[in-house]
Amino acid sequence: MSLDARLAGLDALLRPLPGLVVAFSGGVDSGVLLAAAVRALGADRVVAATAVSPSLPAAELTGAAGFAASLGVRHEQPRTDELSRAGYRANAGDRCAFCKTELVEVLLPLAARLGIADVVTGTNADDVRAGFRPGIRAAAERGAWTPLVLAGLTKDDVRAAARRWELPLADKPAAACLASRIAYGVPVSAAGLARVERAESALRTALLRAGLPVRDLRVRDLGDDVARVEVDAELVDDVAARPDLLVAVSGFARVELDPRGFRSGAMNELLPDPVRYR
Repeated sequence: MSLDARLAGLDALLRPLPGLVVAFSGGVDSGVLLAAAVRALGADRVVAATAVSPSLPAAELTGAAGFAASLGVRHEQPRTDELSRAGYRANAGDRCAFCKTELVEVLLPLAARLGIADVVTGTNADDVRAGFRPGIRAAAERGAWTPLVLAGLTKDDVRAAARRWELPLADKPAAACLASRIAYGVPVSAAGLARVERAESALRTALLRAGLPVRDLRVRDLGDDVARVEVDAELVDDVAARPDLLVAVSGFARVELDPRGFRSGAMNELLPDPVRYR
């Protein structure tokens, strides 16, 4: 099926709705969904909702607000408290389920107050074919639905649509929540999330000043005060030749560079296969 056909299918799903709340993380998937909703319904019938919590980098919230404003939609910024959930703090393999449960349980009442019945997320068709995604199931079980999946739009389709519509986030790197940087089994705390955010921001600045602008960067908290840094694969050798740059990653007793470079979902590699792919 062509991209045109899939986008037409997405429009057909959205157009009959009287209104819509889009769970907008600031990323390209939910951004394209938000733009598609505006194209189908008009800005006055669409609300973008970005959950604010210690797991959201401050830069992502700023970017989300700017993008929503560019579309002319109302932008709600409700606070979520996933850290109040013991399962989230424990950070077992199903952490994302507790986060998505918190998100949807905040957004559904918000939508109801606005007189809107539908809450949607930016999950795409590739996401549901990926291995370990407990958050997707949790969101669906609580009443959020996934138009990109129903329309068959993959990650490549989403980026192609963003470029076609000249959206500023067309080539935006993936930006998972800060908790995704913390190895499973290492408890999640507000202080730990802030430490990772500070480390990534400082290292990104140090790399830029060294003439090594990085696209994808992660500082992974492996526990025991050990951090593992992932950068774009093509930058690994350059960063390895400048170990002084890793001094920017403060707050950890030991910092190591991952020779394999950035990999989305790298923490899932530490899970046993039966858990990772359930």
